[in-house]
Order: sequence, then C-alpha cells, then structure tokens
Amino acid sequence: MLYFDGCQTYRAAEKILREVFAREGVVADIALVAVDTEEQARRLRFPGSPTIRIDGQDLFSVPKRMEYTLGCRVYATPEELRGSPTAEMVRAALAERTLVPDVS
Repeated sequence: MLYFDGCQTYRAAEKILREVFAREGVVADIALVAVDTEEQARRLRFPGSPTIRIDGQDLFSVPKRMEYTLGCRVYATPEELRGSPTAEMVRAALAERTLVPDVS
C-alpha cells in the first residue's frame, strides 16, 4: 500500500484490507510504502493516497495520467466519495484477481 502521510485515510484502507484478508483466509504481507517526495510520486506512478497494489498492479484501475504527484485519492463508493475503498469494493477487486472466491 502506497501512502502519503498528509492523507491519513490510508490507515482506514489498511485496516479494511487486513480485515478482508483475515475474513477470506488470504495470507499476504501488507507493506506500507511512504511516498514522501514529488520525485518518488512520479517514479512510483502514484495516483494518490492510499493506493493498494497487488503484485505491482493497482487494485482499483485509474486512468493513465500525464503527471503523478503527492496527494489524496478519492474512491467512488456506493454511498459517497471517500478517502478509502469499502470492504466490499476490496473484496470484489480481489475476487476479480481470483485472490478470494467469488460468491456472487
């Protein structure tokens, strides 16, 4: 999980990710990667905090960008725009990657 310390919503996203992994029996390490500079943001192609990546790929697709910069990321949840995805969104995205069983 990539994060920018100026956006504390990464803490909620980390908690949700850990809860989903535990509930689904997924054994995985979660590495928190601080993105502290504009240069790091560009090099890591950082679309905002929090960014959850599995094997280097964003769990939630983002449009190609010309520039990457330090900033907060917003997720369109079923209820409203939020600073982190919901547990259901994380579970569905993981199911698309066959990391958890699809129960739909």
